[in-house]
Amino acid sequence: MSDLLEYKCPCCGGAISFDSRSQKMKCPYCDTEFETETLREFEKESLEEDAAPDWEDQEVERSEDELKGEDGIVSYLCESCGGEILGDESMAASRCPYCDNPVIIRKQISGALRPDLVIPFLLDKKTAEERMKQHLKGKFLLPKAFKTENRIQELKGVYVPFWLYDCEAAADIRCRGTRIRVWRRGDREYTETSHYLVSRSGTIAFDSVPVDGSRKMADDLMESIEPYRYQEGKAFQPAYLAGYLADRYDLGAKECAPRANERIRQSTEKAFMDTIRGYEICEPLHTNIRLNRGKITYALLPVWILHTKYKGNLYTFAMNGQTGKFVGDLPADRRKMIIAGAGGFALGAVLAALVTLLF
Repeated sequence: MSDLLEYKCPCCGGAISFDSRSQKMKCPYCDTEFETETLREFEKESLEEDAAPDWEDQEVERSEDELKGEDGIVSYLCESCGGEILGDESMAASRCPYCDNPVIIRKQISGALRPDLVIPFLLDKKTAEERMKQHLKGKFLLPKAFKTENRIQELKGVYVPFWLYDCEAAADIRCRGTRIRVWRRGDREYTETSHYLVSRSGTIAFDSVPVDGSRKMADDLMESIEPYRYQEGKAFQPAYLAGYLADRYDLGAKECAPRANERIRQSTEKAFMDTIRGYEICEPLHTNIRLNRGKITYALLPVWILHTKYKGNLYTFAMNGQTGKFVGDLPADRRKMIIAGAGGFALGAVLAALVTLLF
């Protein structure tokens, strides 16, 4: 059985990819479209064909091990043109660098590595480029030349592996609430400070708390493009990966659990603290949060990654492939920063002078 899974158009034989606009598989050569559901049988047949004896399977595995270099590079042969496709050990979907046909690595999405859920791309590459332009608008400190001189080095659609955690959090929180009352009597001003013990207890449920399972992706960048609409997720089918890049996880659910626990605890404390009203100051004294383990889901989520270069520096941007939320760091014009700082200082001085005159 071949290592690679490629979807071919039954009409013209061309390689077909998942089209985010139509949400169907589409042939770029004859424009024929197919429902992803209809490709399930194709996947089953392709997995069953060329069934080999056990000793041949072991030989294939041995040969693959020989192809792995010391740096973790794995080599595959494109079934369409015979070209060599290189990738790391976590690569699950890519394109042939010679014929550009989309390929899917079977062993990275089968057995225990098969995702439970996938959110298909809803937004295409053109939308990502447009969101990039919108992201640059209205940024006063952005160097004017960046809008015209930056060059897109790479724009790729990637299915990023995520672990989604469901659980219930039981919390007991005690706080010190402070109320301050000020009044005047004659020429004297009085201040009364009262302290109260405030308690909150209860449970709160969390669904699909995401933590990315890829070492390649920065956690803060991935968290910045949240949230996703998980209710629109689909049962995983390899066809969704065709035409995009994808990696299997290289950080397991146990390794990502501490980050999930931290996010859940922070959200739980904030949710309970937000219920406290009527105090000028409210300080947590004791927090006890107990997490009852629910279930863990392995999912692939769509992300557009864009790298652009400006004056020798590389800037990375990310866009949620479902909602279009766009984030990324931008350079700042030092001259504009100085002007803005001076303007803020001058405004502060004017306001201070007005306050002095009034009182």
